[in-house]
Amino acid sequence: MRYAVKELEDLNPQAGEEAELSQKRQSLMHREKIIDAYNIVTDILNQDGGLEDQLQTLQAALDKISTLGNPSVEHTIAALSRASIEVEEAKGHLDDLVMDDEDNLDPNIIEERLFALKDCARKHNCTLDELPEKLEDLRGELSLVDDLETNLNDMEIKVIETRKSFVAAAETVSDLRRQAAESIEMAVMKELPELKLEKARFTVTISRIENEGEWSEKGIDSLAFEIATNPGSAPGPLNKIASGGELSRFMLALKVVLAQISTVETLIFDEVDSGIGGATADAVGQRLQKLGQDHQVLVVTHSPQVAAKGSAQMQVMKTSSDNATVTNVISLDENARLEEIARMLSGAEITDEARAAAAKLIQSKAA
Repeated sequence: MRYAVKELEDLNPQAGEEAELSQKRQSLMHREKIIDAYNIVTDILNQDGGLEDQLQTLQAALDKISTLGNPSVEHTIAALSRASIEVEEAKGHLDDLVMDDEDNLDPNIIEERLFALKDCARKHNCTLDELPEKLEDLRGELSLVDDLETNLNDMEIKVIETRKSFVAAAETVSDLRRQAAESIEMAVMKELPELKLEKARFTVTISRIENEGEWSEKGIDSLAFEIATNPGSAPGPLNKIASGGELSRFMLALKVVLAQISTVETLIFDEVDSGIGGATADAVGQRLQKLGQDHQVLVVTHSPQVAAKGSAQMQVMKTSSDNATVTNVISLDENARLEEIARMLSGAEITDEARAAAAKLIQSKAA
């Protein structure tokens, strides 16, 4: 990089230099013709009896008759005077053309300069006019390399300061998490008895992530929801300890607690009553009914105890034909609802006893 910078600095390329050098080269190529023409013109102008002498002779002849007062003579004398001035000016321009310092350059020097510029541009994969910008870029890169130790020290200091700020913020978040964990634990524990889980324990475990590479914008904590379903047993991960029915009820308890601080207005439960029935399903239905007082709650269920607690019921039916499968959702009126809950209780054949039980379930919801 140092060599490249020095090479460009020694070359000292200028923007627009290629066009300028090409123009000079073109002029030098025709210089011999220009000099030949210059010699012919100057001979005509300067030799004895040449154009200048002839103009002077004409003026002298006319000067002798200028006193006659003839306007034509005066106009002719003035024209010859102007011609003499123009000839002298033209001679000066020709002298400048031939004596121009730039045009006296050696053509080989221009060719070498162009070759050096093109060779350097090829090395750096750019145009000749981009060479000055390339030099500035390389100087900037070289400056970074030269200041590498200083830059590394600055970066190390910045890393230390940034880590310190991050850890301070993460510790604050950890403290707030522990406070929130205690609140969530207490709130969930209050929900469990109503869901027939009065002997279960729910805990939120917060531990620090030891591997700093796993820290993130979420902080330095690892969180886990743990439960113990039997007295005296050690808590374990919620998804490994709880059975299907227990897991559904624990999730419902969490949803109920979190819904109190969430801005979400609609909650959807898909078979939250999975794996439970009887009194336990009834308890789940009551909790969903209570949750529905403050939120819109949609429940997909196969449990008549849960379905009876809703304020409205829709029947979802799937029908298939040779060409397609269609799912229909039908809103049920009171009579249709009674029949559907009775069917959920008794199966394919709806009995009077099933209808009576269905009516009782719906009445208990109203109560």
